[in-house]
Amino acid sequence: MAKSKKSKSTTSSILNRRAKFDYALDEDLVVGMALTGMETRAARDGHVQLKGAFVTIRNDELWLNNASFSLRLNEKGNTGARTIDTSPRKLLAKRKQIDDLAARKQSGMTIVPIKMLTHGRHIKLVIALGKGKKTYDKRETLKRRDQERDASGKF
Repeated sequence: MAKSKKSKSTTSSILNRRAKFDYALDEDLVVGMALTGMETRAARDGHVQLKGAFVTIRNDELWLNNASFSLRLNEKGNTGARTIDTSPRKLLAKRKQIDDLAARKQSGMTIVPIKMLTHGRHIKLVIALGKGKKTYDKRETLKRRDQERDASGKF
């Protein structure tokens, strides 16, 4: 008798919905991530939050800061116990890409993670350069979104 495979509800990408609201985004770049096994499992299960995360450049390397990985603890007796880990994680990009990002960052831009791609063999992170929006720009975005929703007939 053949064994039936269990279908897991894995997400193919984890979005940072707040980034498009808080920043005026430019071109994006797909970079790799250096993760441990528990971090990889958390990403594949969708237990990662990118809200409030940002990318810095230290020692000519890209680092993802403040991303919340909900890691499963492997303790006996605690089934499903998790802990939140927000430590910095190294991002993998080519030297030319890092130098280009560093030059653009000097002009007042911020490097923001947009989404994490978890389908396929590797886990990738989509980052983009963005300029922070002012409060009146955010209000204008909300107003335009409400007008489009009213015009389409959806409430």
